[in-house]
Amino acid sequence: MKHKFLYLLLCVLLSACAAYFVASYTINRRLAAPSDDEAAAAAIKEGIARENASRPRTVPASEVTSFSDAAELAARTVVYVKVVKKGTARPTTMLDLLFGFPAQPQDQVGLGSGVIIRPDGYIVTNNHVINGADQVEVTLFDNRVFPATVVGADPATDLALLKVQAEDLPAVEMGDSDDLRVGDWVLAIGSPYDLRSTITAGIVSAKGRSFPNYDGQYRVESFIQTDAAVNPGNSGGALVNTSGQLVGINTSIVSLTGSYAGYSFAVPVNIVRKISDDFIQYGEVRRAVLGISMSEISAARASQIGLPSVSGVYVESVANGSAAFNAGVIPGDILLEINLVPIRDAATLQEQMSKLRPGEKAVLTVWREGARKEIVASL
Repeated sequence: MKHKFLYLLLCVLLSACAAYFVASYTINRRLAAPSDDEAAAAAIKEGIARENASRPRTVPASEVTSFSDAAELAARTVVYVKVVKKGTARPTTMLDLLFGFPAQPQDQVGLGSGVIIRPDGYIVTNNHVINGADQVEVTLFDNRVFPATVVGADPATDLALLKVQAEDLPAVEMGDSDDLRVGDWVLAIGSPYDLRSTITAGIVSAKGRSFPNYDGQYRVESFIQTDAAVNPGNSGGALVNTSGQLVGINTSIVSLTGSYAGYSFAVPVNIVRKISDDFIQYGEVRRAVLGISMSEISAARASQIGLPSVSGVYVESVANGSAAFNAGVIPGDILLEINLVPIRDAATLQEQMSKLRPGEKAVLTVWREGARKEIVASL
């Protein structure tokens, strides 16, 4: 009887040991295996790395010997844009008014610039250049003149896409505005005050600039600030790097007089690329929405939560059912990166979101409870 009891006890012990090792092995495998989010994040990051590797890179400053080559290469792709707004008939003089002479309609003529982005006649300019125009006419670098149609206009980014019936046009090579660094040399090309193909030089003074929004209209602003001279007529023209690649579309200045006072601003080319592609492919701009309200990070808040640097945006709230909500973003998170691009402030976040479309996935890097966490959001 004693032997049977010992035998039974031994079997129980062996079974317990086997169960322990099986359970430990299973748990360890689960811990070692990546989660669905981690696998998705890795796949997205791998795709981003491949895309970044395929993009053209700027020429290092040490290889730049003259602005002449860049100017010659890019100037051929910048066009002169003339817009006409049909006026209403009204008396032109007091005699016309007194004696009832036929009133003459007064047309309004506006001037601006544009950049050829495809050889088959697609041209980018500013929305404010062509807004309200009844006729748009484009003059090329070789003085050929074409009527242009407006493919699409986007007030939020102040961009518009034109189309002329022409082939084999000189098209600008697009660079990567994310690669621009403060202090890099850039050239502004356009037609200020009707002075066609004017080229000015300056440096990148700042990135991610935005202006106060007094009228409450939705805007996407993350401007490249430069000290290249820009004046009325430059709007819609090219901002190029020293390789002659397009890095921005000149859009606005800050001035008390209406003329250049040392500051000019351009829409980054990465936004330009996405907006123009949307118009060509879909006939409209398709924007992804994350679904958060946010505020800037202050030094006090960064210190309070142990954030290593004063950057990112603080998630104030998350809309129910939004992409951020479904991904697991919660109020109090600090959004640090989107698809590996650091988020410095709200303008940077807007810029990165403006490059994404509904249906795409994005890797969000957040700071939560003293640690970085990666979350995949389906936009």
